[in-house]
Amino acid sequence: MEKSGCRGFKTAGIQCGIKKNGGHDLGLIYSEVPATVAGVFTRNLVAAAPVKLDRERIKNGVCQAIIVNSGNANCCTGDDGMKKAEKMAQVTAEALGLPAETVCVASTGVIGQPLPIEKIEGNISRLVSALNEDGIGDFSKAILTTDLVMKLVTRTGHADGKAFTITGVAKGSGMIRPDMATMLCFVMTDADIDADRLQKTLLHATERSFNRITVDGDTSTNDTILVLANKQAGVRIDTAEKETLFQTHLTDVLLELAKMVVRDGEGATKLVEIGVVNAQSAEAAHEIANTIANSNLVKTALFGEDANWGRIIAAAGRAGVPIDPDRIDIRFNGIQMVKGGMGCGQALENQVTAVLKQKEFRIEVDLNMGASEASVFTCDFSYDYVKINADYRS
Repeated sequence: MEKSGCRGFKTAGIQCGIKKNGGHDLGLIYSEVPATVAGVFTRNLVAAAPVKLDRERIKNGVCQAIIVNSGNANCCTGDDGMKKAEKMAQVTAEALGLPAETVCVASTGVIGQPLPIEKIEGNISRLVSALNEDGIGDFSKAILTTDLVMKLVTRTGHADGKAFTITGVAKGSGMIRPDMATMLCFVMTDADIDADRLQKTLLHATERSFNRITVDGDTSTNDTILVLANKQAGVRIDTAEKETLFQTHLTDVLLELAKMVVRDGEGATKLVEIGVVNAQSAEAAHEIANTIANSNLVKTALFGEDANWGRIIAAAGRAGVPIDPDRIDIRFNGIQMVKGGMGCGQALENQVTAVLKQKEFRIEVDLNMGASEASVFTCDFSYDYVKINADYRS
């Protein structure tokens, strides 16, 4: 069984009958003591009921449990959806003996269908009974939808002569685009860090991880990252130096989870880093990288292992950022295929075609206009992506 490694946390995941395939679909994270909480949510104006609820709940800076269901997004469900999100939190709080306002909620799955709250209510006591220090694997299963693999990352840091742990678990495979990207991510740490500092480090880490990935260019209605810090390691993050240390480990956890999401993109066969270098600003570099990474024509060429650099330079040209096409160089894993906006010949194209057959590689677009850079991780578009999303609701 997988372990979270974070002191004072227990997790569980069970089947409660929401998913049509009968898989795990109800998960719980529980801190044995009240924890500091921070959160980042979707910027989609169509937001699910749990997102609306959690946005308000984290304002008090304290959370002790997170209840999550998969198979139903509880989105576009009106007042009934909000009442059911609140009910999820209430029954969880009652079962754990906690104030309702210290329980957050998350949902993922099909949009627009009523949440079968009776299935959650009828199984909450069984879920609480299943809580244990080694339950993170079952929890990971319970939050998956079209994912093929669980996504779990743990890192350990040291400060004041003591160790602290950060463990993150995520789900996401489709409806993934930078803008607080993944659908669901939950992070536990036994470090002691106040709510303002935790929120600051989370925003920084999210911007450099989940906001740097794309699978299909769609932003979910349910995107949620919640971080709980329960102080059980005895490591106080209260100086700039220790904040930087914590920030480094948190970013590392989220970036690795983000790359796992892209590797597991619906129907994906490749993880590709789109790097834009020597731009006039980091913002310009990101905009160009993001446009290339989201291009359907680029992504289908990646699947076809076609060294069609024309699609890459064309995408760069429509990013809304000033560029000089006659300065652009393009490299695939360091092999230069374009120099000064022109192709370098068939021999180099043959070498690049060999790169495109790899599972992971980097495409670098050199603007030769400045000193800034940015990267976005993307995947290819395969036949399976269309098949998965053509019958997602069935």
